[in-house]
Amino acid sequence: DITANCPRLSIDGLMTIGAPGDLGCFDTLVKCREDVAEALGLDCVDALDLSMGMSGDYPDAIERGATSVRVGSTIFGARDYSNLNKK
Repeated sequence: DITANCPRLSIDGLMTIGAPGDLGCFDTLVKCREDVAEALGLDCVDALDLSMGMSGDYPDAIERGATSVRVGSTIFGARDYSNLNKK
């Protein structure tokens, strides 16, 4: 039992980065949250945050219950990876 063996551990939520175009990943995380809430003995599933969705799919993630999204590319633009292979 996690709560008995790790009394200082606080599980505040779950996170996923779904496969592009596969919104089922969000639905799977919603189900996982229900299972984790039950396993932890939480009265309210909403006690666990859901971090899911990125710049390209955050509206769908919000529609499915996301409480946190990652939209850095929308705010700051795409990352520049051009210098990764330079030595």
